[in-house]
Amino acid sequence: MNLPNVNARVAVIGAGTMGIGIAQVAARAGHQVLLFDIAATAAQRALDALGQRLRLRVASGKADAASTEALLARIHPVDALSQLADSELVIEAVAEKLPIKQSLFRELEALCSPATLFASNTSSLSITAIAGALQHPQRLAGLHFFNPAPLMKLVEIVSGLDTSAETVATLQALTQQWDKQSVLCRSTPGFIVNRVARPFYAETLRALEEQVADATTLDAVMRDAGGFAMGPLQLTDMIGQDVNYAVTESVFHAFFQDPRFTPSLVQQELVAAGRLGRKSGQGFYRYGDHPQPAATCLPASTAALPRSITLHGDPAGMTLLATLLTENAVTIKQPGQTSAFARIDEVTFMLTNGKTASQIAEETGTPVVLFDLSAHYSQASTVAISCAAQNDARHNATVVRLLQSLGKKVIQLPDYPGLLVMRTLAMLANEALDVVNKGVASAADTDRAMCCGVNYPRGPLEWAAALGWQQILTTLENLQHYYGEPRYRPMPLLRHYASLSSGAQ
Repeated sequence: MNLPNVNARVAVIGAGTMGIGIAQVAARAGHQVLLFDIAATAAQRALDALGQRLRLRVASGKADAASTEALLARIHPVDALSQLADSELVIEAVAEKLPIKQSLFRELEALCSPATLFASNTSSLSITAIAGALQHPQRLAGLHFFNPAPLMKLVEIVSGLDTSAETVATLQALTQQWDKQSVLCRSTPGFIVNRVARPFYAETLRALEEQVADATTLDAVMRDAGGFAMGPLQLTDMIGQDVNYAVTESVFHAFFQDPRFTPSLVQQELVAAGRLGRKSGQGFYRYGDHPQPAATCLPASTAALPRSITLHGDPAGMTLLATLLTENAVTIKQPGQTSAFARIDEVTFMLTNGKTASQIAEETGTPVVLFDLSAHYSQASTVAISCAAQNDARHNATVVRLLQSLGKKVIQLPDYPGLLVMRTLAMLANEALDVVNKGVASAADTDRAMCCGVNYPRGPLEWAAALGWQQILTTLENLQHYYGEPRYRPMPLLRHYASLSSGAQ
């Protein structure tokens, strides 16, 4: 298979959700696809179920009948591994157990041509270890699709220690023909997405453990204020609590119990109780006939609008919200520079930096209200804030009234360091920088993977760079000091970028 083409015969082993999805992708691109599963009749049942789903789309006017039937006709269930011998690419999507995969590829190597390429759809196992079973490990790479494979654009192409450049290049060109967005990475635990994404879940799970707010409100902060497509707790319910917990536990152990990947006891308890999310009818939320609870937003404030707003400083954090304030009919005194904080009457209003509002109030001698990060302040329906214990109620009410006058709902969280979106982005960017620093993937591919694979509003590295590396470093250093845990330790590349951005020598 020196050059990818639609005449190449593709074999898919494993007729579960991922296997039949990958078969559909290859068949849609014009390949003849052989589908094999160790369980008798499983391949035919999977094809029948796919046919039923696709024909329903035709019936509803969402798909063309002729192209649908042609796609289905290109998928051929087979009942013996030996029937795959003439395939030019074999993609394995069987159980996530290393001995099973190694045994399978040993058999395939004896059956198939020396030119046949092998790919594993594993999401967690080492490609180097899988290829170690082969006499010619250079012909095997990871080809990690995301569920559902026909809809999700991202494919991680994963190189083991011996994977050849030719194998990678062929798979890259092939996935492009399949209308997929591929990213390249080395075989390390979690690859790109399942590694970098851990803090997205972990920080909200920690906030839930620490009783910062209920699940609905925490999800609303991440979604409606932060700009993510779904809240982390919603998403784990959709993925399956057992699946998401197993990935976290796998990455945790693969990195020798590094505290930054520590699994959540709250999630472990859900799994133990069989509350696996949508598929079991209950997880963090209840499904079926149960209405979903609403997030806890503050009622409309009756306080007067502030008399003045003064902007101070320079970093990017306040600039975004300053733009929003300036675009609205609010009287603003601005001393000639963009701002690191605003003075709303006597209240200091600033982006969270990993300290509590009460800590900053003690340092500044002023009332303090902190706001959380957003990917797009102007588009966000909601702003999340926290207030210092030293504030009078009127101080908080003035800020809330201003935000509501700008058309924003306001969620007030307890005085929690780093709030939620900021600490999540800081941890995402920190992990992404470690991926880049250790040569697992490029910065561009890392950001692309997180946007295409898990639908983040911005790539964590691009977002952090726009916000300012010093802001990310300061947030993590403050969180590390607050908790006294290595979980929040800044990575070396973050310290380097922050020193460059600050002009330090």
